[in-house]
Amino acid sequence: MLQQASIADYASVLSFYDDVMEHTPGIGRYARWQKGKHPTAEGIKAYIQEGSLYLYKEQDAIIGAMALTMYQCEDYHAIAWSKEVPDSEVAVIHILAVSPECQGRGIGAEMVRAAILLAQDKGMKAIRLDATASNTPGHRLYERLGFAYRGMQHLYADKNGWLDFYFFEFVGD
Repeated sequence: MLQQASIADYASVLSFYDDVMEHTPGIGRYARWQKGKHPTAEGIKAYIQEGSLYLYKEQDAIIGAMALTMYQCEDYHAIAWSKEVPDSEVAVIHILAVSPECQGRGIGAEMVRAAILLAQDKGMKAIRLDATASNTPGHRLYERLGFAYRGMQHLYADKNGWLDFYFFEFVGD
């Protein structure tokens, strides 16, 4: 299902995210993604280089992608999590996307479930994510998959300005 991206996938991954941003209805309103602003080519490349970008393919075509880091950043410290866990024991899902032609087939849910299993297999003690406050479709998906809302922060997102982010934590099925 999920396979780790390599630098050889870089151009295809950029094309995939460009397609998602150009053809997903409402993506600018919900996820606040904009080509050249978020996700950026530099950020995607960094995720690939650190081994955190995963692809979901059908017949060698990328139909889903996401980053799964095995650490959390400082922005996560202000949230009232269900348990205190060192940053190095927290997996965080970022930039989850499904090809516009494949949306509505449950691929995003499959990818999140696979990320949970992968994080647990790597010994992570918590699995977390954030989503813009306006990303109500994402919120519903995460809650349906066992994530609980833990709080909101008003943060400065490089290239996008000030945004409200909701933070979620996996609490089980």
